[in-house]
Amino acid sequence: MGILGKYSLNKTPVDVLHNLASKVKVLRKEYALTQPELAKRSGVSIGSIRRFEQTGQISLVSLLRLLNVLGRLNDMEEILKSNKKENIENLFSDKTRK
Repeated sequence: MGILGKYSLNKTPVDVLHNLASKVKVLRKEYALTQPELAKRSGVSIGSIRRFEQTGQISLVSLLRLLNVLGRLNDMEEILKSNKKENIENLFSDKTRK
């Protein structure tokens, strides 16, 4: 973790990666999956899963594959959802053009 670690209000990318890895590890255990079982179901190598759980380092594609097996893939789409109620179509509609 960063210098202030979990007590800091501003997390670093490394802090977020470690936190994400911890949460995925907890989910894996809640599903009673071993690393080899998760590897087999997800198509992600055991080495990648071990490295992720220890360091937080993983490719985005591999992370998405793990989350899919753990039933949390839709969570990733929610992360980048717009806070505004308007959608892309409304941004480019004739009503907004002058």
